[in-house]
Amino acid sequence: MTAVREPVARPEEARARRRQPLLSRRRLPYVLIAPAILFELLIHVIPLLSGVGISFLGLTQFFIRNWTQAPFAGLGNYRRALDFGGPIGEGLLHSFLITAAFTVIVVALAWGMGMLAAQLVNSEFRGQRWFRTLFLVPYAAPVYVSVIAWSFLLDRDNGALNKLLGDLHLIGDEPPFWLIGTNAFWAIVMTTVWRLWPFAFLMILAGMQSIPKELYEAAEVDGASPWRRWRHITLPLLRPVTGVLMIILFLWTFNEFNTAYVLFGPAPPSSADLLSLHIYVNSFVNLNFGLGSAMSVLLLVFLLLVTVVYIRVFRVGSDRLAA
Repeated sequence: MTAVREPVARPEEARARRRQPLLSRRRLPYVLIAPAILFELLIHVIPLLSGVGISFLGLTQFFIRNWTQAPFAGLGNYRRALDFGGPIGEGLLHSFLITAAFTVIVVALAWGMGMLAAQLVNSEFRGQRWFRTLFLVPYAAPVYVSVIAWSFLLDRDNGALNKLLGDLHLIGDEPPFWLIGTNAFWAIVMTTVWRLWPFAFLMILAGMQSIPKELYEAAEVDGASPWRRWRHITLPLLRPVTGVLMIILFLWTFNEFNTAYVLFGPAPPSSADLLSLHIYVNSFVNLNFGLGSAMSVLLLVFLLLVTVVYIRVFRVGSDRLAA
């Protein structure tokens, strides 16, 4: 019998076969990342570009059915928003100042409480893990559940806060209203700090655990007090973590909407008129979508400028920050 020989592959065919796995490996990352890019476009990029486009239109309640017929307003919405002598611009400026003060206080308190809690549980003691878990409860709880719970705590007649202040004899016979008037500002500050400080605690604690213990031991041998060890070892070595943490807390707090909306609804007191809620009222309560979009674009530009300046000035993410 004559043996049947298998056909010998030509050199060109062999090279083509060797290329196929290489080409598939090159395409695989793009195939895997394609769904994420698609959803990013649908959820963020396209709505962002649509909002910028709407800011140049006179889109009000009269054009909701057919918004493509809304007249072109050019920079009119931006001029109205930035006219601080008019009622719209004056209201926007007032909301901006309230939000700025709110952000500074919340970020400072959240960082301070996070630092204090991280310093506490970073040392070894009995029940350390339980304290770490307990400190993370406000951050793990759903936002709406947390804020609704605070709305009950801040109730004038039956709230736990007024009851506690009354037992400590810090208030008179007439308990204060916390959700109206000037006290509304402090109500939203307390609620937001309670929600955000565990995140600061988590990041600061992670940074502390990366600091070599030998540094503290050597400083203690040299007679350095706990304050000096914290001032000259902990704080400098936590600068990279603090730099990132501050910008994250700033962006989250300046854009805060959920807490204000759940506490006060679409008609917040003047002292708690945060910028995000102010933009929401102009857009979806007053039904002036063009003006609301212009305010949103101005807020976006402001946050981008602050972020870029902050990163460049404090060298966030660079090696020089830790130097």
